[in-house]
Amino acid sequence: MNITPEYLYQKRRKFLKLGIGAFVSSTLIGSKLSALNFIKDKNLDNLKISDEELATNYVNFYEFSTDKRKAVSLAQNFNTQNWKVEISGEIEKPITLNMEDILKFPLEERIYRFRCVETWSMVVPWVGFELRHLIEMVKPTNKAKFVKFTTLLDKNQFPDQAALFPTIDYPYVEGLRIDEAMHPLTLLAVGMYKKPLKPQNGAPIRLVVPWKYGFKSIKSIVKIEFVKDQPRTTWQNYAPSEYGFYANVNPNVSHPRWSQANERALGDFFTKPTLMFNGYEKEVAKLYEGMDLRINF
Repeated sequence: MNITPEYLYQKRRKFLKLGIGAFVSSTLIGSKLSALNFIKDKNLDNLKISDEELATNYVNFYEFSTDKRKAVSLAQNFNTQNWKVEISGEIEKPITLNMEDILKFPLEERIYRFRCVETWSMVVPWVGFELRHLIEMVKPTNKAKFVKFTTLLDKNQFPDQAALFPTIDYPYVEGLRIDEAMHPLTLLAVGMYKKPLKPQNGAPIRLVVPWKYGFKSIKSIVKIEFVKDQPRTTWQNYAPSEYGFYANVNPNVSHPRWSQANERALGDFFTKPTLMFNGYEKEVAKLYEGMDLRINF
């Protein structure tokens, strides 16, 4: 694994000190991405990257709104100042990290397919670091079997959280098995298209699990917990007959409302066949050997 050279770390520290302003987290990340030569994805699969304007503005972020365009509009004043991520549970080293701490992890660009259960898809150049680096730092005990992620709960910033009848139960919760979380493809992202994450895309830090449907890639994370038992996720609680814990992309298993056999890439007119595990079968199929892959929904 390539390690960021020491002189780049020193350069980063210099720029982090300049991150002052109302949206300090975004400033910090923007400085980092513009100042450092983070490891870029060579895109060996020659994936066609989706148009940035389309990819950053076609979103599901129910905390703002169930309407994709309205969610983008309502997200623009989202304040990530003094953002912290609490890491706790079955680990030897519980810790709370601010964005300066998070930006000390070696960043890479990863060009990944992204597939929504609604059957649209895109290809995104994320910027982030492998979640396993954080996991190795906090040292899970042998009791840790799952990792639980939680989105910010802030009714002053998220209109749907403040609604008389919220669309879903908040805060938003997702989870992975510990081996899924440790997989090299699993990313904690702080940017996309070589820029900091926009509010509607999960600023300032989100999960990216490219072989699973997009709702697993939880946004605006404030808490990461290592737990013994499989956590109940938001969509499992909302519609257990429609959403399972694993949510691996599987063209052979239809969601009750959407066939998953085909997908439409943003900006394309025609559909194309959906790939098993979203095209990452070679990398992740071994994680599910012996399992009934129909348990997605």
